[in-house]
Amino acid sequence: MKHLLIVSGRSGSGKSSALNILEDLGFYCIDNLPISLLPALIKHLESTADIRQIGVGIDVRSLPDDLRQFDKVLSDIDALGIQTDTLFLDARDDVLIARFSSTRRKHPLSNPHTSLKEAIAKESELLDPIANRASIYLDTSILNVHELQHTLTTRLAHDNKIIIFLESFGYKHGVPLDADFVFDVRCLPNPHWQTSLRDLTGKEQAIKDFLTGHADVESLYHDISDFLLKWLPRLSSDHRHYLTVAIGCTGGQHRSVYMVERLFQSLSPVLPHIQILHRELVRQK
Repeated sequence: MKHLLIVSGRSGSGKSSALNILEDLGFYCIDNLPISLLPALIKHLESTADIRQIGVGIDVRSLPDDLRQFDKVLSDIDALGIQTDTLFLDARDDVLIARFSSTRRKHPLSNPHTSLKEAIAKESELLDPIANRASIYLDTSILNVHELQHTLTTRLAHDNKIIIFLESFGYKHGVPLDADFVFDVRCLPNPHWQTSLRDLTGKEQAIKDFLTGHADVESLYHDISDFLLKWLPRLSSDHRHYLTVAIGCTGGQHRSVYMVERLFQSLSPVLPHIQILHRELVRQK
């Protein structure tokens, strides 16, 4: 079965970079294809045995009527028996404005009578039909192209089963916009204040020894674990391919990493399609 990945997102969020990464991952990619032509493209490629993965970039350059037809077009593609996912890239408004300012690129909706801020807001409205159907929603606000490549490679490594991502992050770097559930572990004892532990991460035994056994740590761990064990199997049956559980502490180095690692060990035998992403540790590499 062929796999179609529709790549969309707001201008400046990294859609072109994502398509380049997909090409490196073996996808046959086409950018800026009118949505109404998607079924015809799939039919044309059906007999091409060496093309199994197709990436198609769709953005606000499509006609507004085309964008409003997104749900119907997806239904037509489903009828062809094609596995389809939608990747939607996004970033905070201030980040998008800064990116356009630094590159001096022109926003596709800007004109002498429309400010950049107004163009970004209008684009969000036009892309809502696609964003609302996204199976992968990715926040690129603090990602560079190498981090985007790592994240996409991780998220696309699946075999039609739901992939559950346990992601650690630091609140001082912002909450991931693509998280389905967010748990805050800043209330736990902080190894940062122990000089000998400050440069370590939650993967290392000294941090585990520091945190394991604290009453608050054990209580919060069991609360999160029980919640996930109860609800993730139900969400897994809801025709989803991806689900992200984000766990945050102040810097994303100690407590959140520890909690993600511990939850992974306990949950992976029960929910085998779980992967780990330590957002701030990836950024430090």
